[in-house]
Amino acid sequence: METRANLAWLQDPEVFGVNRLPAHSDHKYYRNESQYQQGQNDLKQSLNGTWRFQYSKNANLRPKDFYQIDFDTSAFDSIQVPGHWQTQGFDQMHYTNTAYPWDGQDELRPPMVNMQANPVGSYRKTFDLDEALVGKTIHLSFQGVETAFYVWVNGQFVGYGEDAFTPSEFDVSQVLHAGQNIIAVEVYKHSSASWIEDQDFWRFSGIFRDVYLTALPEAHVNDLKVGQDLSADFKDGLLDVEATLGGNLTDLKVVAQLLDSKSKVIWSETTVAGEVVTLGDKIKGVSAWSAEAPYLYTLEIRLMRANQVVEIVSQKVGFRHFELSDGLMKLNGKRIIFKGINRHEFDPYKGRAISEKEMLWDIKFMKQHNINAVRTSHYPNQSRWYELCDEYGLYMIDETNLESHGSWQKLGQVEPSWNVPGSLPEWKANVLDRANSMYQRDKNHPAILIWSCGNESYAGEDILAMTEFFHQVDASRIVHYEGVFWNRDFEQISDMESRMYAKPAEIAAYLDTKPAKPYISCEYMHAMGNSLGGMSLYTDLEEQYDQYQGGFIWDFIDQAVYKKDNYGQTVLAYGGDFDDRQSDYEFSGDGVAFANRTATPKAQEMKQLYANVKIKVANQVVTVRNQNLFVSTGMTYFVAHIKRDGHEIWSKRFDWDVAAGKSESFDDVFPIQSIAGEYTYEVTQHLKNDTLWAKNGYELTFGQEVQTIATKTIKPSGKLTVVHGDVNIGVKGDNFHVLLSLAEGGLSSYRYEGREYITRTPKTSFWRALTDNDRGVKHGFDRGLWLGAGLYQKHVDAKVEEATDRVTVTFTHQLALPGEILHTVAYTVYPDGRVAIHLTYPGYLGLPSLPAYGYDLKLKEQYHKVRYYGNGPAENYRDRKVGARLGIFEMTAQDNLTPYLVPQEAGNRTDVRWLEVSDESGHGLRISGQNQVFEASVLPHSEYELENAMHQEELAKPHFTWVRILAGQMGVGGDDSWGAPVHQEYWLPADQALELTFTIQGI
Repeated sequence: METRANLAWLQDPEVFGVNRLPAHSDHKYYRNESQYQQGQNDLKQSLNGTWRFQYSKNANLRPKDFYQIDFDTSAFDSIQVPGHWQTQGFDQMHYTNTAYPWDGQDELRPPMVNMQANPVGSYRKTFDLDEALVGKTIHLSFQGVETAFYVWVNGQFVGYGEDAFTPSEFDVSQVLHAGQNIIAVEVYKHSSASWIEDQDFWRFSGIFRDVYLTALPEAHVNDLKVGQDLSADFKDGLLDVEATLGGNLTDLKVVAQLLDSKSKVIWSETTVAGEVVTLGDKIKGVSAWSAEAPYLYTLEIRLMRANQVVEIVSQKVGFRHFELSDGLMKLNGKRIIFKGINRHEFDPYKGRAISEKEMLWDIKFMKQHNINAVRTSHYPNQSRWYELCDEYGLYMIDETNLESHGSWQKLGQVEPSWNVPGSLPEWKANVLDRANSMYQRDKNHPAILIWSCGNESYAGEDILAMTEFFHQVDASRIVHYEGVFWNRDFEQISDMESRMYAKPAEIAAYLDTKPAKPYISCEYMHAMGNSLGGMSLYTDLEEQYDQYQGGFIWDFIDQAVYKKDNYGQTVLAYGGDFDDRQSDYEFSGDGVAFANRTATPKAQEMKQLYANVKIKVANQVVTVRNQNLFVSTGMTYFVAHIKRDGHEIWSKRFDWDVAAGKSESFDDVFPIQSIAGEYTYEVTQHLKNDTLWAKNGYELTFGQEVQTIATKTIKPSGKLTVVHGDVNIGVKGDNFHVLLSLAEGGLSSYRYEGREYITRTPKTSFWRALTDNDRGVKHGFDRGLWLGAGLYQKHVDAKVEEATDRVTVTFTHQLALPGEILHTVAYTVYPDGRVAIHLTYPGYLGLPSLPAYGYDLKLKEQYHKVRYYGNGPAENYRDRKVGARLGIFEMTAQDNLTPYLVPQEAGNRTDVRWLEVSDESGHGLRISGQNQVFEASVLPHSEYELENAMHQEELAKPHFTWVRILAGQMGVGGDDSWGAPVHQEYWLPADQALELTFTIQGI
């Protein structure tokens, strides 16, 4: 046993733990019945809270003897534990994706560390040992420390640990004493472990998870392994318990019992204690566990001596059977579809040092948005998260803390010449230890279906050994590893075909070969900025291929942190905003939730596509397809609605109980309608009772159909007066006056009831502010000519046509493009004050597809209230509108500006029938489609302002309201954010004609 700390360990991959206790299950234990019933344990003492702290730039500058009992820490700062030191004002904040933090700074190769650029955190805490712990065997537990650390207690060296995301525990019984004690921890930012912890995240440091002491009763369950399987017919539970005991086992009995959810004992067994005790039986007629019905039993184990309780252990049990059978992953005999998401532990204030509060928000959000699976990307999470997944019902891929992306993939190219761990023998024990630490801690959680060997570390004998380990110790789960896609010599590492960001056509091509392995996308739909377009192309594969078993969206929450800007405002910052170089900048902003834990508009699409119940309304017949595997729709109810022209006129509740996996159709649902108008026949599904994650009445999904009963066209009445000026054509009527400028080539004035609505002559636009996906695919390079084409177009002709009931002026514009590229905008003024605007782009060969085509209207800022009839409620696009529904929605222009980390195209609505923009008193404009729907957005900033800003706070105080009326714009895409184009079916081809006709009228 080592007795002195040695800095050489920091650069030795074969030293990853010194004096560390064996990993074990995370079961709870109590010393008596009273504490068990209250959920309290006086044998556990938290050391969280305020610690003394000294930050040093390197080991030479650290206070070397700070662990000595008599060391004076009065000059130290204070820091909160758990927490990162970077989020508390020490050291450099730094975000990087694949490149190692020292890339371009130091020429290093594994396992080297530049000790001159290796910050050190010296932590120290004085505490009184709780009386209940005195005289007992005591363990000191660190649940998470980044990246490597040394520990002393009362001046005595205790041990050393690595692997930032699994516990490191030490026996401190001989160095602790009653009364006051001192613990000292020296944390290093970099070690050899840094080479295999190269995840796509902020590079934080410090003691970021709980620290506590635990005292052991005189006899103790050191480790608990609970087999929780099902019989071949999936009706009975197979309970197989193995308990490893320690301490004084003389005259000790082990009394075990299993309780159902109502605390009724359904099984019990008593046996004599030994070092290893096995218990179990077949439990008749159990309720199986699944994400749909996460039924949990409670296993209680009591260690008894002379009828006195020595210890009580409690462990939740969920009976379920997961297997790879017939080329499919099956849960309880049924083919499973993972409707998943990747999740980093993250908070904009605390980084990865999150609490149960954040976890509860996350899991409720996931359940509310029909997510059924989560991958712990890319490290084991806090134990509490696993308990919540068991309880709320989420399938889990539990991922080992292993990623060495920067060691084999450089600038997107595969170059594994110095890849770690590869097949290097000096790294093998290290990565196996990480696999074992995760397995031992998490093995009893029914939510975990799959073990993952880590992320983006290429392949080799070392990772293969991890798979072999998982197979050896756990036959109830299978093993995942995406890296074999890059090196097929190690195909046997992964039990499934797992890929990242494969296109739908690539997935289909793989599945068409009838492969031996089922398929998942462990990462897909890179949700960076305005993204998640085309997701339905992936979910459609669920119906086409049995072996397509879903995927995990990247990712859950934006990794952005709060900081003060130059004006004292608290703003969200991303990589590079802290002078961190190199950096991958906003690449961490790829969540379906914003960093402040509010939903992005992308979540609307995900929720609908992930719904387990599909509702189709066709010819007013409702078909309910229940894609749940185990539960009927009996726990929910349905509401049918009829809306005429967007206004609800009828609704009725229905209790349709459709069995799992079945489909039923219902007619005679809607009453017959005869009044002219556009009718929306909609059916929504709702929770019948309160759940852990939502209240009764919460909507799960919907289906919608639109039908029209024709209306008669009313011919406008009134008289027009035309004024032929030298520069303008004026048209007057009751309460309105229009000027059409022959100089500007468009509408220069629209005055209604004495109010002027035109600030500048509106222009046609062919551009949108680049999204993150646009930038990633070099959309600006490919389509940038359309920016100038619209900005710098000139009008070259005007044609005036007069009739008794209308005046039309058609302007021809030439675009700032090579050749004679023309388009027209025609304005027709009617006696009732309507101005019809007709845009025509005839289509031209040899040009890149258009980002957008439409009309930009610049209003005064006071006209910021928005009401429209179209798809909503959240923004939507031609490739992201499955989750949107037709209705009347209201907002403000500011509310409509989605606060993506980098300002970009936002706020669009598809299939708009009419749009109203007004001030607080209701004065404004109504824009209506003429025999066609249109796309629209209303924002406090123009597309060009959004284009030029790097942060939301850079956008100036609004002075105008910008209304965009579009014939269309291309989709936003989302296959990935670094080179995947929007799917062509969502383009606006330049060689195809585009037309748009709409009217504006004062209100």
